[in-house]
Amino acid sequence: MNEQASLIPTNIITGFLGVGKTTTINNLLANKPKNESWAVLVNEFGQVGIDQEMMPTEEGLYIKELVGGCICCTMGASLTPTLKSLIEHAKPDRLIIEPTGIGHPEGIIDTLMGPSFKDKLDLRATICILDPRSLELEDVANSNILHDQLNLSDVVIINKCDIAEPELVDFVEQSLNGMFPPRQHIGRTTKGVIDLALLDLVRNGQLKAQFPEAHHHEHAHEHHHDHGHKHSEARAEPGKPIRKVGNGSGLFSCGWIFHRDDTFDYWALEEILNNLEDINRIKGVIRIGHAWVFYNRVGDEHDFDKVAYRRDSRIEIISSKALDWQQIEHDMLACLQGA
Repeated sequence: MNEQASLIPTNIITGFLGVGKTTTINNLLANKPKNESWAVLVNEFGQVGIDQEMMPTEEGLYIKELVGGCICCTMGASLTPTLKSLIEHAKPDRLIIEPTGIGHPEGIIDTLMGPSFKDKLDLRATICILDPRSLELEDVANSNILHDQLNLSDVVIINKCDIAEPELVDFVEQSLNGMFPPRQHIGRTTKGVIDLALLDLVRNGQLKAQFPEAHHHEHAHEHHHDHGHKHSEARAEPGKPIRKVGNGSGLFSCGWIFHRDDTFDYWALEEILNNLEDINRIKGVIRIGHAWVFYNRVGDEHDFDKVAYRRDSRIEIISSKALDWQQIEHDMLACLQGA
């Protein structure tokens, strides 16, 4: 057998916070060949893990999540053993890796191309998902991590073209077409729909990071279980969620896991989440009676939709400064039905 043919085709799907990476991967999973088994490694900067819950559960699909930091730096030591375990367990026909939105791809690429995986993985095109509207935000446009997400990508997909101004999309596309070396593909899409064939473009090994030190940042994580539980035994109780906080790269995160029996007045909770300031991202899976919804806020824009998830309510906030997490928790608990 050809040695290259025995390797697992592998793709990194990168992009800044809230650009639609998980939606893109879900679309790819919905169109994967029926006879193939795929594995997905999802890395979240936040603390409680929500992206994995938004991915389908089906035969031939293996999802593994690493939360609470970036696999490009502080969680880098976890990347190799986690990948080895995932590969051994899933024996996938394809592997997709979704780093956190503030993750620098270089460290991941180095690991995948290193001695631990050179005889296991065939690293193909790295795909960067881009929301053109985010480039109008100074802190995003000036982010060295975003610039290197683009610099190290073989494919750049301009997402959310249905809600971005056409002139802005044209300008961003023109700018991307001026990159050197040129990208193998630059495309436009809505709702993260991309051609499955893009995964099999051959990686350009000549692409270089312009800001390789951008991913050497510090993370600090604290876990608050304030209800008389030992850390290893901590479980949410009705009306008493588990709260976990962390920070790194100038961002702060706090996540809550609520007991499955906690049921929220959605409109009251939505008002609280919508009115929070200094927000980069909020994600949540929330029980509202017999239904469950996925709440998603990027900057000042939000939406929600019903989901099939049925385990527990989870809310994750990523902000540009430390917020009064205790007060926010108090306000959310006031939205419980019967509170």
